[in-house]
This record gives sequence, C-alpha cells and structure tokens, in this order.
Amino acid sequence: MSGGVGTTCNDISLPNEGIQGHEKSSHPNPLKPTRFLTLRQLNCLAVMIIVAASGMVSLEDFAFVVFSIFYMYLLLKVAFPRKISPQNSLVFDPRNKILRLYVTVGAIIGLYLPVAYIFHGILEGDKQGIKAAAPHVFLLASQVFMEGVAFSDRFSIPVRVYVPVFYNTRRIFSLVDWLRCEFAKVDNEYAGSGKRVY
Repeated sequence: MSGGVGTTCNDISLPNEGIQGHEKSSHPNPLKPTRFLTLRQLNCLAVMIIVAASGMVSLEDFAFVVFSIFYMYLLLKVAFPRKISPQNSLVFDPRNKILRLYVTVGAIIGLYLPVAYIFHGILEGDKQGIKAAAPHVFLLASQVFMEGVAFSDRFSIPVRVYVPVFYNTRRIFSLVDWLRCEFAKVDNEYAGSGKRVY
C-alpha cells in the first residue's frame, strides 16, 4: 500500500482482513459479560443483612427495598422494556476517571464514614446515634446493590435512572431524621463523648 495507509510490514492483505479490522474498531466499548453479583454488591449485601438483622432498620425501610425490587422489574416489563442493544445503551464511559473519583469520594462520605460512626457509637455506647445512622447506611447499601443489578445490560436506561433517584429521595428523609437525633443530643443531657455531638 502506498502513502503509509494500511499495513506497513506485509503489503499484501486479503480483502476480509481490512473489513474485520474496521468492524473491531467501530465498537470501542463493548460491554463485557458481567457476573450477577460483583464484590461490591456482595459487600453491600452483607452490610444490608447485618444492619437489618441488628433490628436498627424499621420495617418501613425494609419494605421500601423490597418494593423497589418489584417496581424495577415492573418498569422493565411494562413501561420501559430494553429495545436498543447494550452497546448503544452506555450512559457513562466506564473509563471516565472523574466519574470513578466521584463514586469513590461518594462511597467514602456516604457509606464508610457512617459505618465508622456506627462502630464508634458502639464503642461509646451511643445507642441513639447508632439507631439514627443505621437507616441511612441500610438504604445506601441497598442503593449500591440495586444499582449493580440495574446497570447491567438487561435493563433499559430509564430503569437504570430510576434506582438512584428513588433511593436518594428516600435517603433524604433518613438523613433528616439522623440530623434531628444529633441536634436533640445537644439539648438533652448526653452521656457519651463530646466528639459524637460536634
């Protein structure tokens, strides 16, 4: 081939080789077949089970998670069935470094710090603080678990969007309850350490 176009070492190529090379480059981000449960989902499932088994999660929050599972599948079957191929349904580039940083910072602030707060409350004997923080941790772990299920290639984009919107809306109320509990500690006589209040 002339002009540096095509193969440079062996100038002779079969017509099918050029077509196959072009087809491979047309889909730079094919979806890999994913397992049903990833390590992240299994960790969140373990947190959900531990917090729910401790009795610190209300029946209302547990029913919310069960309802969200059934509602997600209802949306998939009735309102938003998947009609486009998985390659065309990517919303975010999985290699995006800013998105990965955002998810990591969000996990540290939203999940790991509240879990550390609960462990510190166990050491300090702050049962009110633990009981107030547990619903947030349960709902966030449930959200991460359900996002892993919804963001597979089996679900359409509107169903994928449903999970974070639905769970974040519910978690706002659990965060408000947690803050009310923390501010109530200032007004009442608090037996634990001052670090838990401030």
